[in-house]
Amino acid sequence: MNIDKKNALQSLKTSKGQIEGIIKMIEDERYCVDISNQIIAAQALLKKANKLILKQHMTHCVKDAIKMEDHAEEKIEEVLNILDKLMK
Repeated sequence: MNIDKKNALQSLKTSKGQIEGIIKMIEDERYCVDISNQIIAAQALLKKANKLILKQHMTHCVKDAIKMEDHAEEKIEEVLNILDKLMK
């Protein structure tokens, strides 16, 4: 597993812990603004993990596909579809 995937995995594990904490905050009827701030923090970690995974995909899978001329257009289209989803 390369460094980007390791860092993405760590971000996901951290966000999992945050989400579990958020659920507990809601169950404990904590202040809504505090809950919202924790949700924003978890979203930031998820975005970071996604960025790292996409970086890994571009620098390995897409790069290799272009070098080998093996489904390069398909790989590029996959990334463009992801970027389109992120921009919505």
